[in-house]
Amino acid sequence: MGWWRLDADTLAGSRFVLSPLAETVAALKTLHGGAGAHPGERRWLATALPRYRERLAADPVAAALVRTALGPHWNATFLTPTPGTPTPGRPAPRAPAPGTPPPGAAAPLPDAAALFARELAEVRATPPAVVRADLAETLGAHDDSALPPPLLRHEDLAGSAAGLLSWVWTETVEPDWARRRRIIEADILARTAALGSGGWAQALGDLRPGMRWLGGDGLRTGAEPAAESRELTAAELLFVPVTPGQSWLCWDVPPVDGRRVRPGRRYAVVYPCSGVLADGAGPPAPEALASLLGRGRAELLVALDTPKTTSQLVALTGLPLGSVGRHLRILREAGLVLRRRAGRSVLYHRTAAGQVLLDAVP
Repeated sequence: MGWWRLDADTLAGSRFVLSPLAETVAALKTLHGGAGAHPGERRWLATALPRYRERLAADPVAAALVRTALGPHWNATFLTPTPGTPTPGRPAPRAPAPGTPPPGAAAPLPDAAALFARELAEVRATPPAVVRADLAETLGAHDDSALPPPLLRHEDLAGSAAGLLSWVWTETVEPDWARRRRIIEADILARTAALGSGGWAQALGDLRPGMRWLGGDGLRTGAEPAAESRELTAAELLFVPVTPGQSWLCWDVPPVDGRRVRPGRRYAVVYPCSGVLADGAGPPAPEALASLLGRGRAELLVALDTPKTTSQLVALTGLPLGSVGRHLRILREAGLVLRRRAGRSVLYHRTAAGQVLLDAVP
């Protein structure tokens, strides 16, 4: 069981980020495992898994690569680079120190495909010797002689890995990216709200199995018996939500002369989004509640199990923006919904009275 000790600067600069590459690696890990964590994921696998297996059957190098890179206890470092590289010349947005208001959602993303390509370039640029050393590490070997023959003979393993990730993105993730991004943004909004109300202990307590804020400057990273303890001093700590039920830790280990020597400054916790949104828009509004409030207002009240913006409510319910605004105003006037600002976003959530009303409906 490992832990990270964070200094004040690292904690003050930590933040939640979105990463198309992390979402794609999580999808690859789910395809590799062949089992879904919830009904929505199982429906996705029913379509994507046969095509993925066909892709690997036609590319023995990629098949050997993914089997080796995704080890039972360790992912090959080159395949899971730390997301969230700051844009050159622009300071990274900072999360609040404990006790200050929450920052709201992450800054607006560039085009998802362009961001994915920029992240993927880091995978593709990994030197061949470093790729083989990373793969040997996942096998617990001291050198690359333990690698399967297809990997020993191939000259561009980084390119092969990048090609497979590009296929997973294009064929299985990008067509569904709008929905996935809504789920991710909802999770970030909910956690930044929890950060403002309950501090890091509440915001990080259920990110991944075994993770727990220890108080002071300690973060228990998980329940893995082989997890390492690290001192994060003047580092960049990122929390990266993904929609598949996958989680891992990653940090930069820049290669020097074809070898990885010591960790860099960027660390990340990749974790699965929580909440009912993982399987779509959630339960329908009860008929009795719809008769009392009207269908639209009932749907909004049901959807507000976690704080959400008007744009997220529009996406979830399919109601026009003007209708959502009018319904929210009426629900607020009735004391069933409250709103508050989180950074640049305005979040709506159910009040205690709204929850009592929901609980009273069969």
